[in-house]
Amino acid sequence: MRASDAERERVAEALREAVAEGRLDMEEFEERLEAAYKARTHGELAPLVRDLPTPGARPSAPSPEASGGVDWPSRIGGEATSRGAFAFWGGFGRKGTWTVGRKFTAFAMWGGGEIDLREARFESAETVIRCFTIMGGMGVTVPPELTVRVRGFGLMGGFGDKATGEGTPGSPRVTVTGFALMGGIGVERKQRKAAKRGLGGTPRKELG
Repeated sequence: MRASDAERERVAEALREAVAEGRLDMEEFEERLEAAYKARTHGELAPLVRDLPTPGARPSAPSPEASGGVDWPSRIGGEATSRGAFAFWGGFGRKGTWTVGRKFTAFAMWGGGEIDLREARFESAETVIRCFTIMGGMGVTVPPELTVRVRGFGLMGGFGDKATGEGTPGSPRVTVTGFALMGGIGVERKQRKAAKRGLGGTPRKELG
């Protein structure tokens, strides 16, 4: 198909922008510009800008996940995959990619459990995690970007809080409550593995 004057001028503009950004050296620019004004068909114009961005285009911003942050809107909502966990003379684990119920209850007696929210999704923006242990132990791990409140207590045991604080804008609000009787429950913040690598990363599958 025959090329119009306007189409030749658009290609020329793309070439001017490319040389200004350092994508082309002056020799390449002059050769391509001359070819653009001599071109008679689309087939002659297309190769001149095939390896260049569209004039005025700007690189899209990386997603929060790709830059080591958290894309919270994509992590809130959906059906819960787990609303509780139980351990008796044993253990349980909730980690990797799983969806936390708006109310999640965990119990461990003469056993232990691990609740890891670093790669988790959330059924609701307001989440309550209730932890109870009798002569056992339980750990809750949250990412730095999550808003967390810890309100548990221990009787002849401990309910450790190393996580209370605000998260990044748009994060869910998670309240961790419950009690430990002759046992221990700890809530702490740890970097996500993806953030440590500086990449979005692929979440691990849910265990337990």
